[in-house]
Amino acid sequence: MHPTHEQERVHAAILTVSDTRTTETDKGGQAILHALKQANFDVIDYKILKDELDELLAQLRIWCSDPSINTIILTGGTGFTKRDVTYDAVVQLVDKEMPGFGELFRMLSYDDIGPKAMFSRAVAGAHAETAIYALPGSTNAVKLGMDKLIVPTVQHFLGELKRR
Repeated sequence: MHPTHEQERVHAAILTVSDTRTTETDKGGQAILHALKQANFDVIDYKILKDELDELLAQLRIWCSDPSINTIILTGGTGFTKRDVTYDAVVQLVDKEMPGFGELFRMLSYDDIGPKAMFSRAVAGAHAETAIYALPGSTNAVKLGMDKLIVPTVQHFLGELKRR
């Protein structure tokens, strides 16, 4: 039987990537926070940063080196504008990418928004034993990713990252 790792504790950091969002207007970040709390997962940190590649990489590296954080969930910056650099930051940092995450996210998004789903650069992967997910900035996209993909599988992901 394949292990499920349901005993794994999730200790998450949330990062909203936006040039315009504030704590009061960050519906995506708040939706992540709500989903994590509903699942009885721990939220260790929550920040909003501008779409600046170097700043994003620096923050991700800080969290990846923090032993109290094992999961990072980003929202925003996954599109194709010149300012969208979340995907670029995540793929520079991860040791192993999880292609199925982006594929499933876009497939599920297609049911809601049609072929424009292919413009999402949602991505997930691991840096050492830290799970990293990047979702688009829309609240509907965040809810979809959290409810259908992240919350049901993050404990399994963390358990697999610890396996030898």
